[in-house]
Amino acid sequence: MAEKKANGAYQQLKKDIAAGTLGTVYIFCGEETYLREYYLDQAVRKLVPAGMEEFNYHKLEGKGLTVQTLSELVEAMPMLSERTVIQVVDFDIFKLNDEQRKAFAALLEDFPDYCCLIFVYDQLEYKPNRTMKTLCKALDAHAAVVKFEAQSRSDLLNWVGRRFKALGKTIDAQTAEHLLFTCGNLMDGLIPEIGKIAAYAKGRTVTKAEIDAVAAPILEAQVFDMTAAISKGDYDRAAELLGTLLKLQQEPIMLLAVMGKELRKLYTARLAIDNGRDKFWLMERWNMRSDYPARLLLESARRVSTAWAAEAVKRCQELDRRMKSVTGVDGEAELKQFLMELAQGVRR
Repeated sequence: MAEKKANGAYQQLKKDIAAGTLGTVYIFCGEETYLREYYLDQAVRKLVPAGMEEFNYHKLEGKGLTVQTLSELVEAMPMLSERTVIQVVDFDIFKLNDEQRKAFAALLEDFPDYCCLIFVYDQLEYKPNRTMKTLCKALDAHAAVVKFEAQSRSDLLNWVGRRFKALGKTIDAQTAEHLLFTCGNLMDGLIPEIGKIAAYAKGRTVTKAEIDAVAAPILEAQVFDMTAAISKGDYDRAAELLGTLLKLQQEPIMLLAVMGKELRKLYTARLAIDNGRDKFWLMERWNMRSDYPARLLLESARRVSTAWAAEAVKRCQELDRRMKSVTGVDGEAELKQFLMELAQGVRR
């Protein structure tokens, strides 16, 4: 039941904040930290009168927290306010011992209406242990699991447009797609990049070149650029990008894993071309939310043969096994050699 509740809990939370009908126990989790922090702030503002935060808003770290300490705070009556808010960060509920779990379940079963308890999962992942049936039953019945995830493509594009507009700039949909491809889909990471780009942009309308000039690309975008350079047979550009990543202390084995995924995507795109498939087929196979990366992949795939793409995936898998199983392998040197051989294969 809890997982089903999580699906609609985000929309319900927004409605409850707007209507002033917030519940008693929430679990905030998910990768979209910007939205999580925004709605946490909105909930506190709704429940705690300005100036009364010291008395009615309590922040706790989950590490070392006992259920007894939490219960005492929950039971404390609000001062000059109808409700209190307790925020607990990274409380590993499913690592509690048996006695603490029973006490926690009992707290949830008899939770006071005047308190709003919000568990925030930041560094820890919220992952229910269904073998703990009594605890899970109490959580299912009394806690709303709100998972903050990357927004829908249309919502995110509209949000990007509003952010730039607030900074006196405009951005068209295609350029905004490039921004998301380059910097990722999470608002928390996009905010500083939008600020940098807006400050750098010369005209009123932001361009792709201006994004590329100052934005900090995510790892996946950098590795895509590296494989795209390989597909052109441009070893110098691929090596330059690899060198940048290595200077940033990226582990060679992790870089190879991301590169392997991109090469598999490239191979799939080549197969799509061979079999008369379109970008939508490719999007479905790789669960893409936008056609922008699909179009880029197809563009790269047209520059390589099916045999080359298949061999590249095979060689990547072989190198992965070698780097994981052979002691003393120079990962950086192996990656550089791998790139050179791939680029040479394209030229042939």
